[in-house]
Amino acid sequence: MEERVSISISEGVADVRLVRADKMNALDQAMFEALVGATERLSREKGVRAVVLSGEGRAFCAGLDMGRFAAMKEKGGNGIPGGENRDLTKRTHGQANFPQQAVWGWRQLPVPVIAAVHGVAFGGGFQLSLGADMRFLSADARMSIMEIKWGLVPDMAGTPILASLVRDDILRDLTYTGRIFSAQEAMSYGLATRICDDPRAAALEVAREIAGKSPDAIRAAKRLLNNLSVDPGPALLAESVEQQKLIGSPNQTEAVRSNLEKRAAKYAD
Repeated sequence: MEERVSISISEGVADVRLVRADKMNALDQAMFEALVGATERLSREKGVRAVVLSGEGRAFCAGLDMGRFAAMKEKGGNGIPGGENRDLTKRTHGQANFPQQAVWGWRQLPVPVIAAVHGVAFGGGFQLSLGADMRFLSADARMSIMEIKWGLVPDMAGTPILASLVRDDILRDLTYTGRIFSAQEAMSYGLATRICDDPRAAALEVAREIAGKSPDAIRAAKRLLNNLSVDPGPALLAESVEQQKLIGSPNQTEAVRSNLEKRAAKYAD
């Protein structure tokens, strides 16, 4: 796990870092496994009262590793551990499947999680930030629900979380177009909690403040706030059903090929 995600704990605050800086912390098989492993470890770790999630290097997380898209171009597959053989509709972690748990696991942690976002948070990287209770962004951060570019839909627990954050028509705009939006736009849409000169430093400061409160009350508050949302189970399963139908289909393969070959796509009706 340490090759992809590092965890240091001090005074009740877990400082979690994506450490694949040379690839802008892109999501490959090892990163998915490390993210799920990190949430499993922290859920058992006594004394943790708040978590800060950030990325080393130039970006928070650039999304799915390009190598996975290259493999998708050649022979299909979903770009996640298990590749072509993984049944996305299988629930492996309660209401979630394995890739969803890389995001949903942060929402399930009994303590608050703050995502410190700089550089880019695209596609799966954007969804990863949604797993946090709060998102602190640098002024030059950029985000995108980028799955449509690859002929896919967001399927890492993004849709049930987004539904509670963003106005319906804005969510449709961002999902249908896949356009990149700024930190300032993210704030206006309800996707950013704060814009900071140094998001990680600000997140650690707030995390330390939270860690100084009654842990019983903080955990109770997170349970109450999580319960405000509608049951995510049907939405999580619907993500998987729709994504599984798209993966490897002619138009999805054409989306990947046209992007990698830098040409206009030719889709069939």
